[in-house]
Amino acid sequence: MTGIPGWWLHRRLTDRLLSPLGALYAAAGRARRRYWQSRAVRLPVPVLVVGNLFVGGSGKTPLVIHLAEHLRNRGRRCGVVLRGYGGGARHWPQRVAPDSDPAAVGDEAVLIARRTGCPVAAGPDRVAAARLLVEAGCDLIVSDDGMQHYRLHRDAEIAVVDAARGLGNRRCLPAGPLREPPDRLADVDIVIAQGAAWPGARGHYALAPGELRPLSGDTGPTPHAGQRVHAVAGIGHPGRFFATLRTMGYEVIPHAFADHHAFVPGELDFGDGLPVIMTEKDAVKCPGASQAWFLPVTAVPDPAAAAAIDRLLDRLTQGGQAS
Repeated sequence: MTGIPGWWLHRRLTDRLLSPLGALYAAAGRARRRYWQSRAVRLPVPVLVVGNLFVGGSGKTPLVIHLAEHLRNRGRRCGVVLRGYGGGARHWPQRVAPDSDPAAVGDEAVLIARRTGCPVAAGPDRVAAARLLVEAGCDLIVSDDGMQHYRLHRDAEIAVVDAARGLGNRRCLPAGPLREPPDRLADVDIVIAQGAAWPGARGHYALAPGELRPLSGDTGPTPHAGQRVHAVAGIGHPGRFFATLRTMGYEVIPHAFADHHAFVPGELDFGDGLPVIMTEKDAVKCPGASQAWFLPVTAVPDPAAAAAIDRLLDRLTQGGQAS
């Protein structure tokens, strides 16, 4: 998904015409959630779900990485489970290593394994994937993008909201961009905004860019501020990445690809010799590309968000009930 319809962000005639379908989608989601409330599979370790309502990118994966690293620093053996979107493995679930093939297990799974060093498992059945991590000795599971996967019991939920887009027109698919209605946020433990403060959120976090890193050893000089570059993003919200590069001083030629796009040889050769800068998620699928760099980003919670996260983790790791 390289973008979303403009009327998903603002009330228009189109979303009003589709609102009955959106209402049906919301009702189906509520029914599915009620069905699994008494049937969800409970694991012998706490499960923390990080998800969102808005389709596409919300900057959620950097927060998952932050949580995994934070839990490790607190002495927990944290594991991360996720769907493995874009992965074409014949058998699921799959344990994911830093050198796993993203074409098999998904780009986000490989990225998380590389950045955190934590055990990672991917698969459509998150219960089966999480059990792999429990068997590996994990004492807490973080489920990336698992809010709507109700078969796996969760002990706590963190919902991420992109402050720039909020909840759009506040309607469910296909009338709007939401997977569940807005009142679903009242049931999560913490709402955290990405990018800036947002009404109803406990705090927010920024995506702080790091230093550019080359994809191969023959990339030449690192691009500098003021230079014209090709910016490549195969993520849910490419515009956020392009805007980040512009704030860093680059003159950006944007190239937006579908989320989880599988790059093929020559696709990053734009024929003009200009350097290419891509997201870290895209970089795991393009090893060794010449004249190419990737930009790592780190989630940096503000004091309010950091305090809310610590209180939640205290309850989870000390056996209390999250609320």
